[in-house]
Amino acid sequence: EGDLSGSIGTASVRWENVYAQTLTGTAVEAQYADLAERFESDAVYTEGTVVALGGSAEITAVNEDASNNVFGVVSSRAAYLMNSSAGTNETHPAVAMTGRVPVRVVGTVLKGQRLVSSNIPGVARAGQDDDLTGFNTIGRALEDKYTHEEATVMSVVIINS
Repeated sequence: EGDLSGSIGTASVRWENVYAQTLTGTAVEAQYADLAERFESDAVYTEGTVVALGGSAEITAVNEDASNNVFGVVSSRAAYLMNSSAGTNETHPAVAMTGRVPVRVVGTVLKGQRLVSSNIPGVARAGQDDDLTGFNTIGRALEDKYTHEEATVMSVVIINS
């Protein structure tokens, strides 16, 4: 017990786990690109599922076209995961509220198009100018999708709660 200070090794040493109360550094990088938090879900949801607050737990799949209740997108590779010890991926999935994350999408989508929820629970679609609002926009597609079937599209998620 007590405060210890010293070097833990050279940069070429790889450590499996390092524990510290405060970590101070000059450079920090993340392998992935979204900010997420664990929330209790009413079902098991796959990566890219669009969720809302509600259901029998904290979150549920969005089940309304162009819903103003969109809250985030289920992520499996968060760069930063808040509330990380709450449950498992099945009971408390990581929900990305900002950043780069795959989103389940139906229909064609062009790079740059804004995404909104579709009438398929948990799935987004390309938004049209006349149905976009600041509250129903999930984010923007970073790639094209030319098929009508459901698939994931890498997107930048930005949620306005």
